[in-house]
Amino acid sequence: MAAASSSSTESPKTTTERRGIPGAQFVEDVETYLTQTGFDVNSALAFLQERLQQYKLVEMKLLAQQRDLQAKIPDIEKCLDVVATLEAKKGTGEALIADFEVSEGIYSRARIEDNDSVCLWLGANVMLEYSCEEATSLLKKNLENAKASLEVLIADLQFLRDQVTVTQVTIARVYNWDVHQRRIRQIATSSTSKDS
Repeated sequence: MAAASSSSTESPKTTTERRGIPGAQFVEDVETYLTQTGFDVNSALAFLQERLQQYKLVEMKLLAQQRDLQAKIPDIEKCLDVVATLEAKKGTGEALIADFEVSEGIYSRARIEDNDSVCLWLGANVMLEYSCEEATSLLKKNLENAKASLEVLIADLQFLRDQVTVTQVTIARVYNWDVHQRRIRQIATSSTSKDS
């Protein structure tokens, strides 16, 4: 029992923020929420709509990062395969014939003799020459980092989607509470005017 109660007290803290993404508060009692925040209904709805837009903006950025990583991982795997093929051909005396992309849509054919090194494009107009072993090690490390980053990104997106859902539900609850309160006031004013 003690473990269950301690985990339930810790859960709100863990959902308040994840890597800079603020957590959304689920509102059970709208009247208490409005009193605690000091908002009127319109201000609360405006705040929640703004928060929802912030979540959507962050989601767009995370989805762009996810697309970039998903494109990067196959490229790294392809580079690993090429380096492995070069290592396999090394010492056999057999040349490797390869087609490579010079520019978008423009390819050239190359004959690769025994070679102890490869050049890796690091980005930012930087290319470095590595031995095949160093290149394999670097590419494997980059592949592991990219996969780990993708996992974290997917978890961030799931957290963000949960926050969007909670915020949308809260907006609906605040709006419905306001409609209900207006109906009660309307009924009260119409019954007092009938009594008069």
